[in-house]
Amino acid sequence: MNEPAIELRGLRKSYGSIEAVRGIDLRVERGEVFAWLGPNGAGKTTTVEILEGHRSRSGGEVSVLGHDPGRNDRALKERMGIVLQQTGVDQYLTVREVVRMVAGYYPRPRDVTEVLELTGLAGQADRRVKQLSGGQKRRVDLAVALAGDPELLFLDEPTTGFDPSARRQAWETIRGLAELGKTVFLTTHFMDEAQALANRLAIIADGSIVASGSADELIDAGSAVSRIRFRLADGIVLPDRFGARREASACELETDAPTRALHELTKWALDADAELLDLEVSRRSLEDVYLQLTADAGAAAAE
Repeated sequence: MNEPAIELRGLRKSYGSIEAVRGIDLRVERGEVFAWLGPNGAGKTTTVEILEGHRSRSGGEVSVLGHDPGRNDRALKERMGIVLQQTGVDQYLTVREVVRMVAGYYPRPRDVTEVLELTGLAGQADRRVKQLSGGQKRRVDLAVALAGDPELLFLDEPTTGFDPSARRQAWETIRGLAELGKTVFLTTHFMDEAQALANRLAIIADGSIVASGSADELIDAGSAVSRIRFRLADGIVLPDRFGARREASACELETDAPTRALHELTKWALDADAELLDLEVSRRSLEDVYLQLTADAGAAAAE
C-alpha cells in the first residue's frame, strides 16, 4: 500500500483542562483533494496547524509526507505550500516580486510566469500588492503557496472574497493541481466548494470526527429525504395531510418517497385548480448533512 500524504492516529491537543482535539484518526491519500469541514471552535484550525508544524500536539502520531511535522524538518517544508486565512505578504512589493522572492526559498520552484498565469495574476504582475482588490490579494496568497511547486497544499478558505467567476476559476486551478498529482488539504466553510472539489471529506465537531467519506456517501448515509418546494397563490389552503411548512406563499415539505408525494400533490392541485408556482424537488444537500451532524454533536456535548 502506498504511503499516504497525511496520516493521523489518536491525535490529541489539550489546553489545560480543555481538550480541543480528541484522539482523531485520519488518512489523506496522495493526489486527492480532501476537504476539512467544521464549525468555529471544533478543533479544525488546531488540527491543520499541527499538520503544518505550527503547533505542537499533546498526543498521538502524525505523519505528513512521511515526516513528523513536530520536528520542524526543512525537508518537509520544502514540499508543502500553505494558503493562510489572511495575507501576510509585503504590500509594497509587486505581485511578480512577491512570487519570485518566495520561489527563491525552494530548491525546485515553479516558473514565476507560469504561477502568475495559473492563478490569473498575469495582468497584475507589476502592480503593488496594496493596490489589489481583496479577491486579487487572495490570488496572491495562492500564487505564493504554488511558488515552490509543492507536493502538498494546505488551502485555508482559499476563495474568501472571490466573486462567483473568480471562485470558479480557482476551482479549476485546484482541480488542475490534483490532476498533476498534487495533494490538496482544503479547509472551507463553503459546502458547495467542498462538494465540487473534494474526492473525500471529513467533518469535525467538538474535537472529534463525526463523519467522513465522499460527499455522496455522506448525503446517502442518512435518511433519503427529498424536499419539495413551491408557492401557492393567496387564499389557497394546502391540506394538513401533506404536513408541509408554509410561510406566506412559500410551502415546503420533506419526504422519503418523492415520486408518490409529488403525484399526490399535483393531483390535489389539479382537483383544486391550484397552481404550484416555482415547483422544485431536491434531495438532501451536503449542507443539510453538515448542519445536522454538527448540531447533533453540539447537543451531545451539552448533555
